[in-house]
Amino acid sequence: MNRVLFVLVLAGGMLVLSINAQPQAESNNVVLVGHNDLNGNGDGGEGLAIQQWPDGRRVLYLAHEGQKTCVSVVDVTRPENPVLINQLPSPAPGITRCNSLGLSGNALVIANQTLQKGQKTAGLWVLDVSDFQRIQKAKRLQDLEFSFFDTSGPNSRGVHCVWFVDGEFAHLTTGAGDFDPTNPNDDQFYMILDLRNPRQPREVGRWWYPGTRKGDTCLPDCLPKRHPRFDDGYRPHQTEVWPDHPDRAYVAYIDGGAFILDISGLAEVKAGRTKTFTPKVLGHATFSPPYPAWTHTFQPIFSRGMALVSDEDTQDNCKDAPKLVWLLDIRAETNPMVIGTAPLHSNDGELCARGGRFGAHNLHPNFPSATSANLKNTTVASWFNGGVRLFHIVDGPKGVPGAPPHLDEIGYYIPAAPAKNPTPTSQINHAIVDENGLIYANDRFTGGLYILRYTGAVPLD
Repeated sequence: MNRVLFVLVLAGGMLVLSINAQPQAESNNVVLVGHNDLNGNGDGGEGLAIQQWPDGRRVLYLAHEGQKTCVSVVDVTRPENPVLINQLPSPAPGITRCNSLGLSGNALVIANQTLQKGQKTAGLWVLDVSDFQRIQKAKRLQDLEFSFFDTSGPNSRGVHCVWFVDGEFAHLTTGAGDFDPTNPNDDQFYMILDLRNPRQPREVGRWWYPGTRKGDTCLPDCLPKRHPRFDDGYRPHQTEVWPDHPDRAYVAYIDGGAFILDISGLAEVKAGRTKTFTPKVLGHATFSPPYPAWTHTFQPIFSRGMALVSDEDTQDNCKDAPKLVWLLDIRAETNPMVIGTAPLHSNDGELCARGGRFGAHNLHPNFPSATSANLKNTTVASWFNGGVRLFHIVDGPKGVPGAPPHLDEIGYYIPAAPAKNPTPTSQINHAIVDENGLIYANDRFTGGLYILRYTGAVPLD
């Protein structure tokens, strides 16, 4: 059921009215707790993080997708009534987006990526969020600034994604002034930034897909093959590094697949024995060909020796389908192996036809913080017009030694289409889960923030 158009002939012209393809919410084992449209600036990006204050107040930081608003600050102490505290504009409206953020303690980092290469502001903001009144009164990012790390350049759009969970090192997807790609679509790479002194950020390491930088010694033999239909680039999207596994980085590399990198050299930097290091490849999983690529998130579940990998759907109406969540066995780091995917549904074709994107995108990031759920047997995924989807890892049959597990869906929530969305559907872009099991999700265009609760019988653990 797509958007239905009614044309009324009036004196002097026509009036076109529309009915949304998602006129009401659809759900299974998930209920809506609270909602905030973010004062009409409801274009949520891929950055959500919760800060717990000593007085009991809980604050959610939400990064924005577009080039108008950079970050929203929302009081979620009462999840049934989230209250917008402040919104800070893009540092370069119409040019720079703040799609991603990371929070550790009282330091908030925000990515800045420009629409085109060579523009500014491009890089990473490091902000002081230790004073609630300052946060309330701030008018721009500079009012909270520790520092800004500039990654602009003639071939750079700046920082697309950031991972910052240990208060010490940030892991960036970025371009740089000195990075000249062999193909213009490969303009970003993995950079490690030392933020132990937040006023003086310093690059300490970088890695890129061999053959994607001019001057690579392996060229021309290592020049990567381009995707025949959807060339989205050999560049990272998201990198994840955990304090309890500080020698590994899990890098989703879009058309390049998923990499496990050895970053044990970071310990030498931390100890002051060297200033820089270079990550090394340990393992590599590829999905294209035959699938259409766009590896978005690579998330290990250490206690199970597994990982979840999500694609990103980037084309409306499933033109680049299927975009999946993969289940990998990573017990042998040098040979990560696909053992399953999240289930498809009999009505997926109908959802494809509703309008906008339908398919996988972000996964709950399992932040190692007191305000985040650490899920070992389930995950929560954003699925654009498929809403928020919950998947459970089901063990293989008893009595079969070594039988691999599989993924079952245990719930979903699809919001009604926001009235001002350019699609006739909602477009859920990102979702996280707090330590109490509440799910915080945002719409990509105008829908704002949704706070949800899972009600199913299978534990969300």
